[in-house]
Amino acid sequence: MGDIFDKCYAFDGGINAAKAAGIYPYFKAISKLNGPHCTVNGRKMIMLGSNNYLGLTTHPKVREAARRALEWYGTSCSGSRFLNGTLDLHEQLERELAEFVGKPAAQVFSTGFTTNQGTIAPLVGRDDTVIIDRLVHASIIDAVRLGFGKVRRFRHNDPESLRRNLEVSQESRGVLVVVDGVYSMDGDIAPLREIVALCKEYGARIMVDDAHGLGVLGKTGRGVLEHFDVTDQVDLVMGTFSKSFASLGGFVAGDEQVISYIKHNSRALIFQAAMPPSAIAAVLAALDVIRTEPEHRERLWENTRFLMDAFRTLGFDTGASETPIIPIIIGDDIPTAIFWKRLFDEGVFTNCVVAPGVPPGAQRLRTSLMATHTRPDLEIVVEVCGRVGKELGLIK
Repeated sequence: MGDIFDKCYAFDGGINAAKAAGIYPYFKAISKLNGPHCTVNGRKMIMLGSNNYLGLTTHPKVREAARRALEWYGTSCSGSRFLNGTLDLHEQLERELAEFVGKPAAQVFSTGFTTNQGTIAPLVGRDDTVIIDRLVHASIIDAVRLGFGKVRRFRHNDPESLRRNLEVSQESRGVLVVVDGVYSMDGDIAPLREIVALCKEYGARIMVDDAHGLGVLGKTGRGVLEHFDVTDQVDLVMGTFSKSFASLGGFVAGDEQVISYIKHNSRALIFQAAMPPSAIAAVLAALDVIRTEPEHRERLWENTRFLMDAFRTLGFDTGASETPIIPIIIGDDIPTAIFWKRLFDEGVFTNCVVAPGVPPGAQRLRTSLMATHTRPDLEIVVEVCGRVGKELGLIK
């Protein structure tokens, strides 16, 4: 019998070489976060790698709501929602979220990752099929592995590939199609009108993970369903609180009976501790800000247009992005890590993404905008990225 830890002792993955070369880009300890800025090793940096799209983590209303909840309820529910962990705040949040996304009911989970696990796994049984876009989030990939149904994948954002997968799934008891609304590494948007039409044609149900669309897309920030005007045609919509909602957790919304089934059959809900009161209160306050202060979303899109235009004018490959997620695609591990390190040394914090986060050949720096970035912040980013990119031969 071998030692199950053998794989651990043999593991390197280039980590030691990257650390020795000073280009290891992960687990950087941040000592202070202040919206569009952070402090690392005592040095202030421009944060260009956060999903805090609307900048609400520092909004006075959000901070105050979390503080009040902490004082009233304490630090934790100390139990699962199923037993002793349901607060009146949880139920209030579920009602308000359901109304916000245009669905009859919603269920809150403690993390976005487990929201997908806790929704998809109990729905997809042995005689069912789940069809996913090849670039869906890792939480969806893990969720379909936990289910007992057949899994099929279609080419990214390709309705005809989806059609072929639906054609060969007709013998299944039921079919669930799962897509991201906004893809977190590419910043592109799912063609939901075409996908919804195909699901209706073949009698499949559709679930949209709109983690990166809620608060960002749509006339009133209600996400990709509002953006395409398909709210009534999507069966389940999922969202997270660690992006525009300035907190931690997630939710799924849909028909009341479907949500009740998930609520009573989801191991990720039943056996997981509930969201703490301060986190719930922060989401409620952020939701109120999203509904009543559209100027944050407007500034976010002003910043997005500015940086997108600047990067493309410099000659960077930003792929198919059409949202505040703007990748700079390099295509190889070492040049990507070196570019990340040079920007980091210049005070610009980005995310270095290599396989398996993206397919081989698509390695990149992932940048993302906030409403609270100032124009001087972004002008510094453009100058640094352009100068370093030219020095490294990434652009002309």
